[in-house]
Amino acid sequence: MLTNLKALEPQSVWAHFASLCEIPRASRHEDALIAHLIAWSASRGIAAGVDGAGNLILKKPATPGCEARPGVILQGHLDMVCQANAGTLHDFLRDPIFVEVRDGWVSAPNTTLGADNGIGVALALAALDEPGLKHPAIEVLLTVNEESGMDGARGLAPGTLQGRTLINLDTEEWGHFYLGCAGGVDVEVRSECEFDAVPPDYVLVRFEVSGLRGGHSGIDIHLGRGNAIKLLAEALRDLSAHTDVRLMRLQGGAARNAIPREAYAECALPAAIAVNIDEWVQHRHQAWRTRFATIDPAVAFSCQHFDTIPDAAILPADQLRVLAFLDTVANGVSCVSQDFPGVTDTSSNLGVATLAAGEFKVTFKVRSLRDESADALADKLIAYAAAHGMNACKDGAYPGWTPNPDSPLLALCQQVYMAQFGEAAGLQVIHAGLECGLLASSHPDLDMISFGPDIQGAHAPGERVEIESVGHCYALLKALLQALAR
Repeated sequence: MLTNLKALEPQSVWAHFASLCEIPRASRHEDALIAHLIAWSASRGIAAGVDGAGNLILKKPATPGCEARPGVILQGHLDMVCQANAGTLHDFLRDPIFVEVRDGWVSAPNTTLGADNGIGVALALAALDEPGLKHPAIEVLLTVNEESGMDGARGLAPGTLQGRTLINLDTEEWGHFYLGCAGGVDVEVRSECEFDAVPPDYVLVRFEVSGLRGGHSGIDIHLGRGNAIKLLAEALRDLSAHTDVRLMRLQGGAARNAIPREAYAECALPAAIAVNIDEWVQHRHQAWRTRFATIDPAVAFSCQHFDTIPDAAILPADQLRVLAFLDTVANGVSCVSQDFPGVTDTSSNLGVATLAAGEFKVTFKVRSLRDESADALADKLIAYAAAHGMNACKDGAYPGWTPNPDSPLLALCQQVYMAQFGEAAGLQVIHAGLECGLLASSHPDLDMISFGPDIQGAHAPGERVEIESVGHCYALLKALLQALAR
């Protein structure tokens, strides 16, 4: 399948992306890819080095005659979100990504593809090696651990970059230039839970929510897709109102920045109730199929019965507050932007929830176009947790990127785009965390813009990228570099 990628146009871009698909690159596990790219750079006579934060920086001098032009920085991140469908055997630390080329798209049917941000990396590498391309001095900044904390961008030392123009290649809607992005902060909730013995006439039943689309917790948060953790809590609270269900374990979601697609709970039920529980499960399954018919039509609710005798479950009082918290805590869009129609301003995503070994733990991703609003919503989540007897804290805050409509780079990009494609590009901000905000903190003089190809389903299995839009992106990038060299 990777051979098929190398036959796509532009071949140089897809050849690099094929290599990225062959080398595992989970967050905090980018070393093998960095070694590969350093070896590739050496074979091309391109300077390469790793900074104190672990970022890879490649440098190529200006084309002869263009040395006086200001340098340009191409920027992307090396890591990818690692998600797989239930039942898919894939080791993201060892296995290559299985890709499929169909109907003008490249996808990974059962895992994330890593087009976010592998395509951006491939575009930058191809531009470095493009024969005959006139360009100013180029720095390529490829950061580490963007998806799990933006550690690379956060740790970039002031003065590391020499250029003053930066092109970020990490957005996912072709035909638009992005001028700003949301900032964000994580909220982590923890609570100890006590256990007691389950009565002897109880049996073990596992309830599972599956089949949801999931998606990016910023870009897709406004679509109203089901959150598996929220749905599971809703179902268990309903069941608790009618019978003595006892919660033993719970697991939902895999990443704070992805909308949860699957969740399960192991519960103890009276044997007399358990024999008829399938009817209640089927009723709720059908109700959700109706409720999410146009948004998440494959949503499923199921149960499994086990012969194992349950030994202990959390105390009823702990169960009450755990399920009440999960069911009622704020999740999704908090408000929309007044300045950018159709764009989410502030949101939260209940991304991961676990109940195991006596500890309940939840992780949220909070985003906002305004840093103070992200902080305020995080504080509300912390207060809500406290009202349910839980401890909570904020972590991993990063700033947004404030739009500059008077940017000289924006004016040049608009001019080049019009000349290249015969129409004006759209201007947009994104409700997602680009690294531009952090890069501006360490390098405040940067003039920045972002663009990228059409990518759908980032952060979820089935992620795909449109082939034609990748070609458009590369044509635009080459034209911009030539314009910056003049």
